[in-house]
Amino acid sequence: MAERSGSPVADSAVGGGAATPLVADADRPREGGSQRSVVDVAVGVLQRPDGAFLLTSRPNGKVYAGHWEFPGGKLEAGESVADALRRELLEEIGLRVGEVQPWRVEWVDYPHALVRLHFCKVFDWQGDLEMREQQAFAWQQLPVSVAPVLPGTVPVLAWLAEERSFSGATHSVAMKPD
Repeated sequence: MAERSGSPVADSAVGGGAATPLVADADRPREGGSQRSVVDVAVGVLQRPDGAFLLTSRPNGKVYAGHWEFPGGKLEAGESVADALRRELLEEIGLRVGEVQPWRVEWVDYPHALVRLHFCKVFDWQGDLEMREQQAFAWQQLPVSVAPVLPGTVPVLAWLAEERSFSGATHSVAMKPD
């Protein structure tokens, strides 16, 4: 489950201003407390001409394993969002990305990390999908048929729904095991 916290964080990325982080699993303690650093992540919203978008599952051994997300990964020191996204998509799913269009920034306060997600739209890529981390992939339309969806993915589905004038639930809410 995810909810908004009451404390804004500064955001100098696309759109600027301040953002209120989405809090994932608010009932769990935050590792590192209030002194933890921000992890910047480049995320690709790959869209085919028919409007389908790519979701991948988080690999076994990673936090939130099995949850569905848009592909991407952490920025390395001195790396731009576009360069990080190109590197990550080649490393993780075997695609060479052309133009990267910065779209939105979302903060997510996960129990394990405070993450600033830099979402970019991608319409231009080459290669065949290769799930190099043994993850699954699915081309989806709204509402998505895969579950569970990673908390940081939920706002993106809402943004896509708004752009596409889609009304209704964008995803199923999977119950967490006790």
